[in-house]
This record gives sequence, C-alpha cells and structure tokens, in this order.
Amino acid sequence: MNQFSAARSGALLLVAVSALSAFACEPVPPREPKPSPEPGAEPDPDLPGVAFVDEALQERLDRALAAQGPAYAPRTHHLNEDGSPRFTNRLIRESSPYLLQHAHNPVNWYAWSDEAFERAKRENKPVFLSVGYSTCHWCHVMERESFEDEEIAAYLNGHFIAIKVDREERPDIDSVYMTAVTILTGRGGWPMTVIMTPDKEPFFGGTYFPPRKGVRGNRAGLIDILDEMVSLYRDEPVQVVARAQELSQRVEQAAAIQPGPGVPSDKVIAVAAQNLGRMFDPVDGGFGGAPKFPQPSRLSLLLRYARRTRDAGATAMVATTLDRMAAGGIYDQIGGGFHRYSTDARWLVPHFEKMLYDNAQLAVVYLEAWQHTGDPAYQRVAREILEYVSREMTSPDGGFYSATDADSPTPSGHDEEGWFFTWRPDELEQLLGTSDAALVSSAYGVTERGNFEGRNILHRAKSDQRLASELGLSPKRVAQVIGSARSILYEARASRPPPIRDEKIIAAWNGMMAVAFAKAGWILAEPRYFESAARSARFVLEKMRDEDGALVRTYRAGNKGSASFLDDYAFMVAACLDLYQASGDAAWIERAVELQTDQDLRYLDEQAGGYYLTAAGGEALLVREKPVYDRAVPSGNSVSANNLLRLHDFTGDPKWRRRAERLFASLAFQVTRSPMGFPLLLVALDRYYDSALEVAVIAPVSREEAAELSERLRRSFVPNKVFTVLSNAEVSQQEAMLPWLEAKRAMSGKSTAYVCERGRCELPTSKPNVFQKQLDQRKAYPSFAETTPPRLPFERAKQ
Repeated sequence: MNQFSAARSGALLLVAVSALSAFACEPVPPREPKPSPEPGAEPDPDLPGVAFVDEALQERLDRALAAQGPAYAPRTHHLNEDGSPRFTNRLIRESSPYLLQHAHNPVNWYAWSDEAFERAKRENKPVFLSVGYSTCHWCHVMERESFEDEEIAAYLNGHFIAIKVDREERPDIDSVYMTAVTILTGRGGWPMTVIMTPDKEPFFGGTYFPPRKGVRGNRAGLIDILDEMVSLYRDEPVQVVARAQELSQRVEQAAAIQPGPGVPSDKVIAVAAQNLGRMFDPVDGGFGGAPKFPQPSRLSLLLRYARRTRDAGATAMVATTLDRMAAGGIYDQIGGGFHRYSTDARWLVPHFEKMLYDNAQLAVVYLEAWQHTGDPAYQRVAREILEYVSREMTSPDGGFYSATDADSPTPSGHDEEGWFFTWRPDELEQLLGTSDAALVSSAYGVTERGNFEGRNILHRAKSDQRLASELGLSPKRVAQVIGSARSILYEARASRPPPIRDEKIIAAWNGMMAVAFAKAGWILAEPRYFESAARSARFVLEKMRDEDGALVRTYRAGNKGSASFLDDYAFMVAACLDLYQASGDAAWIERAVELQTDQDLRYLDEQAGGYYLTAAGGEALLVREKPVYDRAVPSGNSVSANNLLRLHDFTGDPKWRRRAERLFASLAFQVTRSPMGFPLLLVALDRYYDSALEVAVIAPVSREEAAELSERLRRSFVPNKVFTVLSNAEVSQQEAMLPWLEAKRAMSGKSTAYVCERGRCELPTSKPNVFQKQLDQRKAYPSFAETTPPRLPFERAKQ
C-alpha cells in the first residue's frame, strides 16, 4: 500500500504527507497534453495561462506589462515570434522581483490576497502555495522544471488556486508555513511548497520537488504529488480538514513561548561559549561541517566573551574563522563581499548568491575583530565589503539593494551557478601576461583542472609572504602584482553578464547595512561611510512610510510594498543610535526614540513582554508569532533587547531597561534550555550584566581639537558603552536630553575625556594614555567574580 492509499484508508494524513517529501510515491499514468484553444474560444481552466480573464483584468495586465518599459525582457521561454510573452498572469502587477520572475509562467499565479482565497472557497479548491526569493538557485530550478511546464501548469490551473509569495516581503507567511513544513518533514528550505485548504490551513508541505518521478533519482515528482493531493481533497474532505486543523494547532503550539521567572543568569553566556567550543572546527574555523555558514552573531558573542573573560581561546575561534573565510572562495577575492555560504567545510566552494544582510553583519564583525586584535587584515576585509556595497548595491537614492543571484549567464546564454565569479588559467594569462598570471594563479590556487566544474573559484592558497619566499621577490612586490591583477580582473569581469540583482529595498536590511556604514564611518574615520549610512536611513525614514506614517517593508522603483514587520523597526532603531554615536547629531537620538515608541505601540506584547513579528491589527494567519531565534537575520527581539538597553543608557529613562528585562524574562526558559539559538540575544544579555560605560570626549570649540583622544576611542573594542564626541557648545544643547552629559566640559582649554559608569566617573583626563587605561577596564560576569569559566582550548591557526 503506498503512502496515499494509507492516508485514504484512515491512517494519519500528517504521517502520509510527512513521508512524501522523503519517499517516492507510486507513478501516475501520464496525461495527454491538451491542445491550445481556438481564437475567441471560452477560456479552459485546465489550459495554461490566466483562466477566466475578463476585459477589465486583461486591460490591467496589459497596462502592467506595458509599464515595464521597452527594455523589459520577459523571463520565460514561452515567447511569441515577436518576442512578447505568450502568458502573463497577475504577478505582472506586483513590485517584488521574485514575483515578477514568475509573471509569465503558464501557471495562473495569484499574489497572496483575499481574492485568491475567496476564489478557492467559491470553487472548493485547495490552495497551492509556493514561497521563495529572487536569488534562490533551487527556486529557479523548480521554476524552469515545473512552473514553465505547460502540463504541470495546466494541472495546477485546473485543480488548485496557485499563490506565489516572496519570503523577503512577507516573512510572516514564510515563518508560519515553514513551521508547518518542518513539523511535517523535519526540515525546511526554499522553495517552500505547501498545499492548504481555502481557510489557510496546511495539509501538505515540502521544499523543492522535481517535475516528475525519475528526473532526480527516485524522488516523488510534483505532477504526481498534485494528482494525489487532488484525490485526497476530493475523496476524503472531512479527514483532510481535520488533519489540516490538527497541523494548524501544532503550528500554534510550536509558536507558544513559555516565559521564565526572570532575566536569565549570565552563566548562560558561558554555557553558549563552551557549546560553541565543542562545535568549533579548529582547522578551518566555523562551527560544524558542510554546509558551513558564516554565523556572525556567534562571532560577535565570542568577541564579547573574550573581552570579558580574557579567554584567548575565544579570540582564537573568531580569528581562525575570519581568517579562513576571508581566504576562501566564500569571499569574492576580486570584488569584495561574501557569498551566502560554503558547500564544503573549507569555505572553498560557495553558494554564489550575495545577501545584503550577510555582508552588513560581517562588516561589523571584521571591524570589531580589528579593534580587538589590531590585525590590519580585518580592517581591509571590512573596507572591501563596504566598497562592494557602495559600488554595486546602492541605489541612486541611497537605499541598499537586497541581493544578487547565484546564477549568471554564460557566453552561450544559459545560466550557470557561479560562472560570473570563476576563471580559467588562459583567461588570466591573456589579461595579466605570463609572469603575473603565474604569480596570481599560485596565489589564488588556479589550475588547469579547476576546482568548480572545470573553472576556478579564486581563494588565497598562498600568502604574500610565502609567495615572496618561493619566488625570490619582496612581499611588497608580490602585493603590488596582486593588487594590480585584482583591478584588471575586476574590470574584465565587469564585461560579463552579471547575476541578477534584486533591487528591492528592505527597511530591516537597510537598517543593518546603515549600522555597518555608521560604525565604519566612526571607527575608520571615513566620512563617506557615515554619509552612506545617513543617506540610507533618511531614505527609509522619509520614503518608506505609509499614509499613517508607519514604516513599510519594501520599496522598489517608486513602489512601496507591504506593511512593516518588527525587524524593520528594530534595525532602524539600531541604525539611528549608531548614527548618533558616529556624528554627535542629537536628531538621530530623537528619531530612535520615536521609532522605538512606534514599535512598542504596534508590536509589543503588553502582557508577557517581548515583541510580535506582525503589528497589532494586521492580517490574521494561523498564529501571531514572536520571532525569537537568531538565524541568518537575527531576531527582532534580540535586536530590540540591545536597543532598549542602549536607549536607557543614552537617555536615563528607566522604562527602556524595564522593557528589556521583561523581554529577557519572556524568553528565559528557551534561552536557558537552548542558548545556541540566541547568540545575539546573549550579546544583549552581556550588555545587561556589564554596566555600560558612558564615554564623553569634549573639545573646547571644535571636535577636531579632540582628534588624539577620539583616535583612542575609535580603535578600542569597548562594545558595552555609549559615547559621543562634542564641543562645549554642543554639550550645552544636548545635556537635557542625555543626562549623562550634564556638567561635562573641556577643562583648562583642553579636550577632555570622561569615562563613567552609571554616574560614577573616573578622573577627567586630557592624556591619551590615561584615557586608554580607563577604556581598557573590564567587568567580570557577576557569576564569575571570584573565578573564571573553563578556558576554551584553542589557538589561532597559522596562515
């Protein structure tokens, strides 16, 4: 008896659909493709294309298609002789690049909307939900194989209401239904495939499916799954609804949060560090094996742990990871910036998409690692990330684009993963000449055989020092050759067709990148980096508002997207706080307070503490979730915890600290049970247990007079602090808002540094060396005041 027969005979449907993602189903007799309709014939819902198009809808679709402009190239192989698309569905009216990629599939796609679910109810059809994002490689594969397939499209159109969702626009939909898929299959990923009732209750879920059984091994094919699901929905409607309701209840239970008795103990930070030590790869850095992700939040936690405990092993874990990543193929050795993750444990072969959120977080980690260790390589990588984003990921208005694709066109015109970033030896020789090409090939591990589908992913196989020794050259000469070669290769690469860029501007991710640029502007004394941060923040705060003044989630080509989510507010608050510290402009503190107040009004759980993902009064899904775990994008609750503590430290208002304490308490049970899932929340907890320093550098007339003291502050890794550099006149203007500045002035006509802790101050000083000693003080964790946690047994790996 196959899985579907078991379900129809009374076995739990949950078991049946769970097994379906992992096991093959029985083959279904092939269907004969239907002929195209005669001109003027009544639309047949089983045929590809938009079914039952009335004149008004057709006119709207035509207008939307024309609005794409004369340079628009439909992303489909279904083209008429004149190059126009044979099929256009409702997604052509959307602004999401991902949805627009599917606008010419023969599938009758809807965006997530009341219209789609009302039609499903009216026609008593199940809903087919497909969730992905524009730079997702396997999303593209499933589109080419299944959603461009006319037979599969015809079956979807005839038996389902098909809905497409961009997970980056609607993280709430993605999160709820990914929970369902994980319950069913034990795993998740994208593209996400869900089949649900018209009441939005899922009864089947999975990720990528090949079009037919046998295309990729013995895995079940989408067309066969669809046929079986239609049979189940038709033949066992009562059981389908019952099991869908049961799964929905399990999703609700999974979202439930059991609060703890109070703020978690600081011991949980040491537990997390020890757990990371057990997972650490001492050879190649990172945590665990392949696939290997950067996980910057874990590195941020270890940096703070290293400073507090003086544990050289924690520093070594961070340094080894950052060294190996920067040398690997996961890092774009020519253009800067990191790819999404490594498919191997050595950081060599990446998944080639580049995400804004990865590069924002990694730029900050490399900056902090430079402050902590003084290693100039980390400053170089941070700068290269920021230059890449400035050059390739910044809109004319100052907002930051979201991502670039993993796939790129080859000279033959078809897309291949990573082609844009890879090289052959003869290409290097043609561009660089024989001698320099030989040096560069040795530096970057380029061989005739290649390391990726016959081509070469560049990675630093040998250091400048080693090459100099082997070739009898000076390290300076080696660096000159490599630097020149990088510029030449970048210009040559720029002539290749690039990967698709998702030009959607996401408020949360812009906040993350603004944080990186603001921190870099201050730490590296680069005004243009600060200006990039400020332009981005102003763009979001001025352009990305709805009619009520609330932030919106996305913006693209003049079109505002859906309502905002918690992380949009949280990351923008963080950006405003960092912009204040980088500039001393009190308007940024005012904006941070305004945004945090608005966030509390819309997202705060007044009863239990913490924040919901969606705003009060928003669309009702299966459950109103609280995002708690720190994944590739940290949780909005973790970011908010740090924001609230910083707002308290800046303003002295106790309500912000109380709100942070309630947030910590609301998650205490989960954090204590599984601290590895909360690295950024533990960063905030580290701040909570380390009374933040209040550092003010005051110049008599102009901030430039305080340059020497400011330089000490820039280079020091003191993460748990609030600081500013102001003149006497500016202090007078800000001390009412920021009470920790009260009565602080430049003394005896000299720039003066004040280092305080909750109002208790060290002696003011104008001497840089004394100021440095004050900054270098540390406070042990309360639980380890008389002892220290077990040491982490690692040393920094040699280059």
